[in-house]
Amino acid sequence: MTIRITYTLAPGAHAPSRATPGAAGLDLYARLPSGPLMLDRAERACIGTGLRLALPPGYEGQVRPRSGLALQHGLTVLNSPGTVDSDFRGEVAVILVNLGGAPVTIRDGDRIAQLVVCPVADVTLCPADSLPPTERGAGGFGSTGTGTGTGPAPGSDDDRAYLEARVRHLEAAVAEARAEAAQWAAELDALRAGGAR
Repeated sequence: MTIRITYTLAPGAHAPSRATPGAAGLDLYARLPSGPLMLDRAERACIGTGLRLALPPGYEGQVRPRSGLALQHGLTVLNSPGTVDSDFRGEVAVILVNLGGAPVTIRDGDRIAQLVVCPVADVTLCPADSLPPTERGAGGFGSTGTGTGTGPAPGSDDDRAYLEARVRHLEAAVAEARAEAAQWAAELDALRAGGAR
């Protein structure tokens, strides 16, 4: 399916383009009308592209690094992936950071990032007193380790937390089922009182 995206360009700016027919991303080009910009080691800069987009509702633009720049110069997108919302009408800019070992010069018209257009799920958040338990539980930031073992170790704090969460979930499910059963029983009694069998 082809998605049509309207755009405008500032004077001298380059339109996004695919390097190959099968490329997922559209190359984004630096717009530096005042001249080249040098990024020293560990330095960052917000670089304009001169591009403005009208993404359709239900889609976002993800600004991602270019692998060649990352490998050869240590140049990457600091907030990767940057997000271009469908209702944003400002200039698409790229926050580049130099994580390499030497200064990097960015020139007008250089390809500095790529834009990947992706669908966005329309979600509704539903508050709850508890969440359904999972084997992982609240473990994060490396909690799954690098080995092949799964689940919390028996007797560990994570194991106890998992079991407590499971108990709370089942208690809530049982209470809900009992309340529903009581409603069914009341409806059945009302039907029988009215002569239904």
